[in-house]
Amino acid sequence: MRGIVFRGGSTLELATFPDPTPGVGEVVLEIKASGMCGSDLHWYRRPAGEVPPVIAGHEPCGVVVAVGPGAVGPHARIGARVMVHHYSGCMGCPDCRSGWPQMCRTAPITVYGTDAHGAHAPYMKVRADTLVPLNERLSFEAGAAISCGTGTAWGAFERIDLSGRDTVAVFGQGPVGLSATMLAKAQGARVIALDIDESRRKTAKEFGADAVINPLDGPVAEAIRELTGGKGVSVALETSGAAAANRDALDSVSPWGTVCLVGIGSEFSLSLAKYLRTQVRILTSWTMSVQGQRACADFVVDRGLNLDALFTDRWRLDQAQEAYQVFNRQSGGKGVFLM
Repeated sequence: MRGIVFRGGSTLELATFPDPTPGVGEVVLEIKASGMCGSDLHWYRRPAGEVPPVIAGHEPCGVVVAVGPGAVGPHARIGARVMVHHYSGCMGCPDCRSGWPQMCRTAPITVYGTDAHGAHAPYMKVRADTLVPLNERLSFEAGAAISCGTGTAWGAFERIDLSGRDTVAVFGQGPVGLSATMLAKAQGARVIALDIDESRRKTAKEFGADAVINPLDGPVAEAIRELTGGKGVSVALETSGAAAANRDALDSVSPWGTVCLVGIGSEFSLSLAKYLRTQVRILTSWTMSVQGQRACADFVVDRGLNLDALFTDRWRLDQAQEAYQVFNRQSGGKGVFLM
């Protein structure tokens, strides 16, 4: 089979690999949809020679087609429609057993698509305990989104304990930010969406944002306070990975408010003297637990949310070069490879 391998320097290759065979405790999926994640671009843009030579793609969704010896669980059966929680740890420590294998401190963590072959290929081998069921009412594309991007927004809101009483500013309206806008509205919150890209602001409005802001138009915190009667928002979710957005998020929340940082790639400093007496809570959030991934999928089904609307680009594997050139512009919605 052929799979997409990042080579660094904004290049990639459709390389040839043997079809996977499941080992002990493993299954093989026939991939139906493999999402493109913003974090892919960190590997895509790295200098040549600094990228692991593995198949990319950590938003897998497909059907089980082979089951190895000792692979147990309700989803380790041929024909099961599944997503993948794309991390694997020792699976015996408290973090792993509580559904957070990415937090494992006992064994090296495997991240599919980085440390082991991912989903940008016709087939993918994973541990059976990473499987999460895909409801028949969800498309494979929707399952791919929940497997990381949409699930990341869900996990952040779980950390925040978002409610319908909140007004939330979502900084960045890429796939994670748009997912956050959709999920927050479905939970009854008021949403202010921010992005420098006009098409993304337009989509945010279509997804239910109560107001949109272009950060290039002027001071962001002032614009948010004008929209909130001078109070600021109770929650700011930063998904863009821009240092300026981190600072704006801190300046936009009301006293006792919460800032949650999700976007990767930026560094910023803050003055404790400036924020100490605001009682602001600052959180980080890294994707979601296994249970959170399933809860996100259940919520999407229960509320009838149209996650397929996240996708503006659907690609074949042989279009990988064009797909990542388009995605690298960071305009528009989410991309996905369909097999």
